[in-house]
Amino acid sequence: MLHDWINWIVATVNGWGYSGIFILMALESTVLPVPSELVLIPAGYLAHRGDMNVVLILAASTIGSVAGAFINYYAALWIGRPVLERYGRYFFVRPALLHKTDQFFMRHGAISTFTGRLIPGIRHLISLPAGLCRMPIAVFAFYTSLGAVLWSMVLIALGYFIGNNEAVLRDHLPVVTLVTVISVGVMLTAYILWQRRRATVE
Repeated sequence: MLHDWINWIVATVNGWGYSGIFILMALESTVLPVPSELVLIPAGYLAHRGDMNVVLILAASTIGSVAGAFINYYAALWIGRPVLERYGRYFFVRPALLHKTDQFFMRHGAISTFTGRLIPGIRHLISLPAGLCRMPIAVFAFYTSLGAVLWSMVLIALGYFIGNNEAVLRDHLPVVTLVTVISVGVMLTAYILWQRRRATVE
């Protein structure tokens, strides 16, 4: 059954092509539950078979991810922000808390957006606080793109090298996810230490 299911996913991604990858990854970057693993790993396997191009897969994935992230960003900016400013006090979000959140994202929005894009379960939500806090669009686009490229490369590589082996893929995907989360933790720790050292020097 697992073999048939994986074959169906591969056939679906192949049938939808690059536009399908773009659409699915855009949806994955919003609040809709479309796991990127089910899109990019089969796409990587199709690239291994010669049915798709790795560069075009990466481009479609990255552009789709950024497009979906901007949907969240602007939804939070145009809808979420006015609602919180007007009615936030009824949900324990007072102006002082909103101001503190703005200050946090002004100082740490770049690292938060970048690392958030690498953590499953958080990657599709990190755009919301960025929009709420009016993170500069250029900075948001750059770090969102950087995180999307790295995450896409990992999943495409998995599909390219071991996508035709269900057992190996099933065993290695949790390890890859764990290593990614640990790497993010290391980056955040290094960033915090750097910020503390910078504050001490100043």
